[in-house]
Amino acid sequence: MNRKKPTKLHAEPPPRRQFLETCSVGMAMACAGHALAAEHPDGATRYEPATLVDTTGRPLGCDDLEVNREYIFHYPFRSTPCFLINLGEARDGGLAMHTANGARYTWRGGIGSRKSVVAFSAICAHKLSHPSPEVSFIGYRERPVGFYNRSKDAIERRSGVIQCCSEQSLYDPAQGAQVLSGPAPQPLAAIELRETDGKLQAIGVYGGALFEQYFERFGNRLMITHRGESYALPVEQETQVVPGDQYTRNRISCG
Repeated sequence: MNRKKPTKLHAEPPPRRQFLETCSVGMAMACAGHALAAEHPDGATRYEPATLVDTTGRPLGCDDLEVNREYIFHYPFRSTPCFLINLGEARDGGLAMHTANGARYTWRGGIGSRKSVVAFSAICAHKLSHPSPEVSFIGYRERPVGFYNRSKDAIERRSGVIQCCSEQSLYDPAQGAQVLSGPAPQPLAAIELRETDGKLQAIGVYGGALFEQYFERFGNRLMITHRGESYALPVEQETQVVPGDQYTRNRISCG
């Protein structure tokens, strides 16, 4: 008996997806990385571009982002959250940075007409705290917060920082998310953005990405949240941008 060919709706997954979904939890990041990532001479790890869209599917541009409002999107994988922030002022690149293992890179600054839009991995470099729909201990603080400086000999107050309430790590998004205070051993990884014809895209990651550790530590929970191992699949074509106060039901504030 002749079988009908499967329709597009029921077509078998493409080889790349089959490859990714057969990976174990512990190897999910490695599999995805080998399938999609490409190291470039400029130090970035490039993944397939993903257009940033709002909750209706409309592509976003830099001018669509409210100043000093935290937005969440996922890239380069379905379960890896990122911060997107319009800082309101030009932030030039060229800042020399280094990861916890000593690897050096250069932060490229903001993009858009005002060079004010930046994006970073939202996975804290200390204990991998990150925003989730249930709760978030890490987020952008528009209002001033108090913290001990790196020398721990004085208390400073500053607005426009990314603060993790798990262990009080503090990052400066206007300076490549470098560490201002706390135990974090390196800056947040930077998400490389570009804007073409008014459409904002994520195209890569540079700095100290922690995706493998993130998958290893939270794989069981991510598997439930994302229905199996699909959490390790790459973002394809589009990724939805949601204001932080709408993405997370319980946002922890630590002063």
